[in-house]
Amino acid sequence: MSARVVTVSATFGAGGSSIGPAVADALGLPFVDRAIPVSVAAEIGCTLEEVLAHDDRAERGLGRLLANAARLPSATLGGMDVYLPGTAFVPEEEFVSHTERFIRQVAREDGGVILGRAGALVLADHPEALHVRLDGDRERRLGHALRAADRADEVPRTGTSQRAMERMLDDNDRARAAYVKHFYGADPADPRLYHLVVDTTRLPEPAVVDLIVTAARAL
Repeated sequence: MSARVVTVSATFGAGGSSIGPAVADALGLPFVDRAIPVSVAAEIGCTLEEVLAHDDRAERGLGRLLANAARLPSATLGGMDVYLPGTAFVPEEEFVSHTERFIRQVAREDGGVILGRAGALVLADHPEALHVRLDGDRERRLGHALRAADRADEVPRTGTSQRAMERMLDDNDRARAAYVKHFYGADPADPRLYHLVVDTTRLPEPAVVDLIVTAARAL
């Protein structure tokens, strides 16, 4: 039996945003990433910007906002003070419950490769789900993130940009860990949550994709 659902937990710079879609393409499954906040926003009637303020995955989510939290209006989310645009926002518990409902709907219907959102915990008992963790040495992840930014012409390779990227990495890692700890009482780095843990800083991306695809087909 081949897994119809693959959840991917990834630290910053571990390649989740590129490995996830590649795995989905190889398995013929939808890739579920930004579709989650868009769908949640439509259901609960809030703006996309408000939902993205709760995002534990993207650079423009919790991690990026932490740096400015001390100077901006804030609210407590995941045990940290973060900026939430506008005066009205969705309570964190409501946001998480809607997100979980969406993830379970994906698993129940067409399946998919789900990046972030504590998918391994939400679908821990799902019989057709493969749970994967992507991680690696901090300095190697930093190097991967800088090279990816260079390729996208987003951040020039300067000392200042490297310091900014280091802050982004640390903020994102803390935000993602806090999301899982706050809402699920778990450590996302705990290998017991996953069927497969891969150091993506040591293996080339195509090899990682092949490894995950092989595991999904063997489940």
